[in-house]
Amino acid sequence: MNCLHTLPRSSALPLQGFTSPFGKPSSSVSLPTVLNLNVSILSQNTVLKAISSSTPSSEMDGAKAEDEKSEEYSQNMTEAMGAVLTYRHELGMNYNFIRPDLIVGSCLQSPEDVDKLRAIGVKTIFCLQQDPDLEYFDVDIKAIREYARQCGDIQHLRAPIRDFDGFDLRKRLPAVVGILHKAINSNGGVTYIHCTAGLGRAPACALAYMFWIQGYKLSEAHNLLMSKRSCFPKLDAIKTATADILTGLKKKPVTLRWYGSKCSLVEVSGLDVGWGQKIPLAFDKAEASWILHRELPEGHYEYKYIVDGEWTVNKYEPVTSPNQDGHVNNYIRVSDSNPNSTASRIRKRLGGDDPDLTKDERIAIRKFLEACPDEAE
Repeated sequence: MNCLHTLPRSSALPLQGFTSPFGKPSSSVSLPTVLNLNVSILSQNTVLKAISSSTPSSEMDGAKAEDEKSEEYSQNMTEAMGAVLTYRHELGMNYNFIRPDLIVGSCLQSPEDVDKLRAIGVKTIFCLQQDPDLEYFDVDIKAIREYARQCGDIQHLRAPIRDFDGFDLRKRLPAVVGILHKAINSNGGVTYIHCTAGLGRAPACALAYMFWIQGYKLSEAHNLLMSKRSCFPKLDAIKTATADILTGLKKKPVTLRWYGSKCSLVEVSGLDVGWGQKIPLAFDKAEASWILHRELPEGHYEYKYIVDGEWTVNKYEPVTSPNQDGHVNNYIRVSDSNPNSTASRIRKRLGGDDPDLTKDERIAIRKFLEACPDEAE
């Protein structure tokens, strides 16, 4: 097994910002080079395969296809996450112990990986992948889950979160961590949390669990995580999810409007559904405009209109500053009308650089998580 925890640690390298076609350029961040070690190993393996005359052409074709999928996934991840991240699926499952009882890693690829985790004391496998994630890399999740069930001493649970989507992470974290908390209480032992690459959703879920349940300050949990595994969890999603729980998951009504009766279809992308999804607007004949009524939690949302298939912004609604390539989005800020309310003060405090929870807040969050319905698959 290609376990990242067996690799030597090295100095950090700067990560370059990227330019999204829909959003602002990211700032530079720093990740340890452990992610790049996989690339070096891959290069060595590729050379060995190239000079081996005994390798069948069909095997070479399959290896090339896997390489191309990993490259495409890494490019998509880099663009969506705002950091240079690399995942090489063909090198097998990789992971790191964050604590003696908590592991963050990449996806299982076969039933044999279940035995590898059992051998290091894992009692719960917690999968955050959606079906399209599994299908992309041809992972047979049914076979993996069935084998885990037959073993009898390890439980495989699924609580999907959409890949590369900070809002879906924010929205799903309370329910997902609630499922995780109950599973750990029931199964004990070591818990293995994974998404596809183990670089975004899984570390974010582990951080939220450490912050909400295990008593860490968020910065302490983040420092520990980053000292063990090079990754890029979205801290803002964890902060806002924490505030959502403590302010009652309240939402506020918003209305978006596109004026014009000559088009046949108007949609919105971004907002609270992500750039990969679209929401249709309804046409109001009396007002000769297209309207979307929606309820959103507090926060900053960027979006773009798609009018008869063409992406554009609405000049009558707020527009972001251009990014490096000149692209702009519409945006809306949903906030409490009273900046001095209890909810506003909580959000301001938890949105800071080094948020912590009071004893009463930790108790309230634990009660909330334990009361969440069990939606695990």
